[in-house]
Amino acid sequence: MRLDKYLVECGVGSRSEVKKMISSGDITINNVKCRDNTKSLKEGVDSVNYNDEKIIYKEFRYYILYKLDGYITATEDKKEKTVMELLPSWVNQKDLFPIGRLDKDTEGLLLFSNDGKLAHELTSPKKHVDKIYRVSLKNEITDEAISKLEEGVDIGGYITKEAKVQVVSEKEILLTIKEGKFHQVKKMMIGVGNEVIYLKRETFGKLILGDLKPGEVREIERCDVI
Repeated sequence: MRLDKYLVECGVGSRSEVKKMISSGDITINNVKCRDNTKSLKEGVDSVNYNDEKIIYKEFRYYILYKLDGYITATEDKKEKTVMELLPSWVNQKDLFPIGRLDKDTEGLLLFSNDGKLAHELTSPKKHVDKIYRVSLKNEITDEAISKLEEGVDIGGYITKEAKVQVVSEKEILLTIKEGKFHQVKKMMIGVGNEVIYLKRETFGKLILGDLKPGEVREIERCDVI
């Protein structure tokens, strides 16, 4: 791969920006300054540094974010703040996108990648990937409501698949679902005569929010995801 293309793919900058870096002598290959943007690299052999920071090429990248309230799950929007704005500068955002979605006012675990195949495996309706939400409710949860949630609720002409409810307190539950319909959890609660006050996704497939702090991002490997 050519040096300039390598740097662009690694998210160092645009093609014009990396050409300036190269011509300025900011790039070294095997500890030797290189001012030739057409220089061919041997991946896995040559060591590339930008201002003494090693630049590592990864075809696919995976990050988890503790999403904050107030951001929409999109790569860009003219009116709303997007989850992309929560990603710190060290994250290579080239071709990156959120996998699945969380509502604007929903917090919790959100996965980002540039791996389209993985995205399909996680979001396809046929895959039935478990997602666990912590749900704070306006009213106390009843045994009747729990049974309805677990058996399937009509959310406007669609009956949800079987779910699992773990009661945390009178007005808080952990809800496990295998789908991701628009506003599904909120509509399920309305379907059993209740209302969501606070919603946070704590798991998505194998991924667990764990000790991740609000707004924090962590890079992970594909094996951590699926």
